[in-house]
Amino acid sequence: MEVASSKGIFDSANLEAREHVVDLLRRAYWMEIETVMSYLAASTNLDGVRAQEIKESLAEDVEEELSHAKRFAARIKELYGVVPGSEDFAAEQSFLQPPEEQTDTVHVIRGVIKAETGAIEHYTRIVEVTDQVDPVTQDMAIEILHDEQAHRRLFEGFLREYEVEGIS
Repeated sequence: MEVASSKGIFDSANLEAREHVVDLLRRAYWMEIETVMSYLAASTNLDGVRAQEIKESLAEDVEEELSHAKRFAARIKELYGVVPGSEDFAAEQSFLQPPEEQTDTVHVIRGVIKAETGAIEHYTRIVEVTDQVDPVTQDMAIEILHDEQAHRRLFEGFLREYEVEGIS
């Protein structure tokens, strides 16, 4: 019995699949870049005693989200794609724009939960699309997905605290 040789995602038979994965990775890259901008703004703009823990958490998340963007960028290049430049950026996170009142911590918390949920949905799709064809991208997406789930869980806990206190 002859064993078939396969180059997986690099196999010429998988060119269309590879291009699709690169497109998904580009979207993930932009999601992370936009999240970095939004979290940086929120971690700087929020005011008030109650905002301090949220600001600190977001400041830490900026670094982690930037590392995700770097990982997506590297994988795009490895798959023969081109990491897009700033002219290709189109903002989508209207829900994470700075609130009118800089003490509106709940607005920021809800925005973070929505951003993390969007990332979780998109990265789950990458995991599904890469199954059986690109285990390297799949493993990376699973690792980053885990981070995003942890972020969302943390901010859901922050929101619950505000809800219990009747502030949300």
